[in-house]
Amino acid sequence: MQTGYYSSAAGMVTQFNRLDTIANNLANVNTAGFKEDTLIVGDFMRVLKEARDELPNANQTKEGAAFLNRTLTKAPQVVDSFTDFSVGDLAKTSNTLDFALSKDDLFFAVKTPQGIRLTRDGSFLLNEEGKLVNKQGYEVLAQDYKTSNQGIAFAQEDTVIKADKNGQIYTNVPGALNMVAGQKLLVVQPDNIKELKKDGDNLYKLENLDGLEVVDNSGAVAQGFVEKSNVNAVQMMTELIEANRLIGMYQKAMDTQMNDMNKDAIEKIAKRA
Repeated sequence: MQTGYYSSAAGMVTQFNRLDTIANNLANVNTAGFKEDTLIVGDFMRVLKEARDELPNANQTKEGAAFLNRTLTKAPQVVDSFTDFSVGDLAKTSNTLDFALSKDDLFFAVKTPQGIRLTRDGSFLLNEEGKLVNKQGYEVLAQDYKTSNQGIAFAQEDTVIKADKNGQIYTNVPGALNMVAGQKLLVVQPDNIKELKKDGDNLYKLENLDGLEVVDNSGAVAQGFVEKSNVNAVQMMTELIEANRLIGMYQKAMDTQMNDMNKDAIEKIAKRA
């Protein structure tokens, strides 16, 4: 079978993977705090340079050369992926319990049954117990959670809720105009943003929580705003069209390799016989 067929098949699989990523980005174009995912497409030679020692045959040997000649081509494939954590536009909602972060690499923290997770989606609300939770019902953590092991909660008489740019929350004194300081939103920054993994529900997982720095004076909390997705819908639609066209091209190349070229080869061999 022609090596061109393998190259075309690999290229098609790569574009299918791109389609999955693009479709997920487009599906979340209106999801608050969502961050765009991107795939990096390269060829096997790049992978070879990075993982040569892990190949089943030693380099510079007859067996290794046979392995390379048989399997390694410059077929396009996904060689890496990353998430764009740049800040999306802030949209004003005037909702008291909506919070946005206006700087890169900062996150709110919530407590889930699987452990602490990070999020940029600050569309919070109060549950029946008066606790501040996200859309999935997970408690939003306060800055002193390590000592109190508590989230943020409000009393029934807390009819006025204000937060400053550092996440310090103030509530009204019943029957008065005074405001008193209460709990503070936990704002954290990972030491290495690349270690964050998406964990569903617009949440991020960090294996080693010791790699989180508590940001006391972030100056980034905006009450009454939500951060919009940073997905560029126009760019994603352009890439969607491009991926679909490339799939069609690879399919045509595969058909040419399997049918036209094989048919031509068989006919020529038959004539010579």
